Amino acid sequence: MRPFFYLAVFIFCSPWLMAQEKPHTDQSLYVVIGAFGVPRNAIEFTENARKQGFPAQFELNPKRKLFYVYILHTEDRKEAITETIKQQKQSPFHDTWMYQGLLGDNPQVVKISETERKQVIEALVDEKKITPADTIKQVSISTPTVTEVKSEKPIDKPEEKSITPLAPANSRTFLFRITALADQDTLAGDVDVFDADATAAKKRKMATYRGNDAVTVKSVNKSGNMVLECEVFGYRKLQVPLNFNNPDSVEGVTIENNVIQVPFELVRLQKGDKAIMFNVYFYKDAAVMRPESRYEVNSLLEMMNENPDYKIVIHGHTNGNAAGKIISLGASKNFFQLTTDNKEGRGSAKKLSEERALLLKQFLIENKVSADRIQVKAWGGNQPIYDVDHASAHANVRVEIEILED
Repeated sequence: MRPFFYLAVFIFCSPWLMAQEKPHTDQSLYVVIGAFGVPRNAIEFTENARKQGFPAQFELNPKRKLFYVYILHTEDRKEAITETIKQQKQSPFHDTWMYQGLLGDNPQVVKISETERKQVIEALVDEKKITPADTIKQVSISTPTVTEVKSEKPIDKPEEKSITPLAPANSRTFLFRITALADQDTLAGDVDVFDADATAAKKRKMATYRGNDAVTVKSVNKSGNMVLECEVFGYRKLQVPLNFNNPDSVEGVTIENNVIQVPFELVRLQKGDKAIMFNVYFYKDAAVMRPESRYEVNSLLEMMNENPDYKIVIHGHTNGNAAGKIISLGASKNFFQLTTDNKEGRGSAKKLSEERALLLKQFLIENKVSADRIQVKAWGGNQPIYDVDHASAHANVRVEIEILED
């Protein structure tokens, strides 16, 4: 089992965190230290921050399709401003910013006035929490030149007007724009980089970069030949061969303001396609999903609603064929959390894989998807991706979606 599975349990189930949680309202203010398109990256970033003593949590912003990692949730503006400035000046999170509103509901960057900033800095100096030398540092992330009027287009960070600095030697700045071809909707996802000069036997992923954000990419070989690969659940995987030294020789790739922009326009799955739900995770021995699975399961629901002719098979898989305990969904129908009414029994690995696939079917039915559009097939441990003792054997525990009709 991946380390971040355990981290997610701690993050979501810690009584301390639950006790600290406040209602999310349109007056909520957040001190945000990171934003991620993929839940596992948000989980890892959150736990790394917690190891450094920061009370980090994360929530999904569905409009931006990003997971925001924040260390303070409050309705006290002065408290939020003070914490934002402290983090910018004293913590590793120098690009901390402040965000107001329900996550996903007309998000906006909050402008901190110069008067407010000056007052907070003076107070921090008096309290000896920062030194006078710190006050001369220019901090721009939380003081964007934007109005505080809600706009139709969400703004999380200020648009930079200056030229983007050149990346370090042997590195270049890339922006991987991941969108749906049909409607150009922005999709949350990552781009994997492979060495195009490696033989098939030695082909391996060299790095992974988040999409829809400027990232510094390193060259993977002397020739500069590489393959970029993007796979978002519900869409066909897309590969783009590209030369690091001459990227704009590929149609559609442009260079603007020192940033290499690579478009990934993804098409929906079609009849015969099969996709692994990489970001759906289950509790141990349970046909109950972990909370971080919610985003990708909702993506499956969205896919079914957008394509009413889709008929699918949900394939369930386990790691190995050993029989054992099986924890099933309770009467409360909490798909994403273990509860006191969960049922406990025993059964085969095939039975567990079947219950997990049926769980997703039930979720879709509960959300108005017709049952006759969904079939289930259980494999137990008979179709592993890796040997049961392999370091990556946890990936064998999975559900896959096959398109029968489109």
